[in-house]
Amino acid sequence: MPSTEEGCRSAKMDRLAKEELGEEPAQRERDIEAVRQWLLQQHGLNARTDRTTILRYLRGCKYSLEKTKAKLDVYYSSKGANPDMFQGRDPSDPKLRSILKKGLMVPLPGYDQQGRKVIFGRLGAWNPATDRPEDLFKAAGMLFDALFLDDEQTTIKGIVQANDMTGLTLAHVTSLPLPLVKRVLKTWQDGYPLRPKAVHYVYTPSAFDALFNLFKPFMREKMKKRIHIHGSDMDSLQRSVPREMLPQEYGGTAGTLASITEYWVGRIDHHRSWFLQDERHCADPKRQRSDFSEGSFRKLEFD
Repeated sequence: MPSTEEGCRSAKMDRLAKEELGEEPAQRERDIEAVRQWLLQQHGLNARTDRTTILRYLRGCKYSLEKTKAKLDVYYSSKGANPDMFQGRDPSDPKLRSILKKGLMVPLPGYDQQGRKVIFGRLGAWNPATDRPEDLFKAAGMLFDALFLDDEQTTIKGIVQANDMTGLTLAHVTSLPLPLVKRVLKTWQDGYPLRPKAVHYVYTPSAFDALFNLFKPFMREKMKKRIHIHGSDMDSLQRSVPREMLPQEYGGTAGTLASITEYWVGRIDHHRSWFLQDERHCADPKRQRSDFSEGSFRKLEFD
């Protein structure tokens, strides 16, 4: 029997999903079952078929069954094709744990004025001489998975990214192999049920242009229009990211960056068994990709 608190939270999520996505409970359940039956028919995909995962993708794709199917296929195919980013995701691994504890990317407490989660990144705070880019992206993926498991609102309202580029040098940029950048963006843009609404950059050094130009050719046009560069103007950033969400080091009141990082390392630790079990959910790289026509997919409801 759900608690009163759980019932209130569920009612709030239903209301937000109705307002943001036009979600209707009866159709939602039919779509969840349709996706589940499709997944079970995909030989070699080895996807999760639980309600939480499927609902996350449906909401992240605004209930387009075609897009939901395509994203699930890309995600599990990427997991099978990129073991360097998706295998060995054990938060107790010393090398991975050292990256997680750097606080290179953390969700901030609360939500912005539009109810969106803000992901705060410090993209120049890693050491290109000792930190493997593959491990950085692995840790970032684990953070997103922990956020998805903890925060239902994220895939309903979308996310905002705010990135401090302090410390970024050409050594960081040149240590990112172009094939890896392409693989990462393919997985994140086409495989994750993210709904990025804006990306903010602050304290951008001269090397920022080189990094931005590395990623820009692989970004969707819609995302390019959602990028905001604030230079060193924190007041400008705070007009988009409220002070009560920002760490103290950035003029905010949400606690120290170390405390926010510690919280999220704890949440990843909490989900350790999920991460270890999740490694079996990846596609056979040799499997044939699926057809994603909406009509053929919706037919599953009535077969």
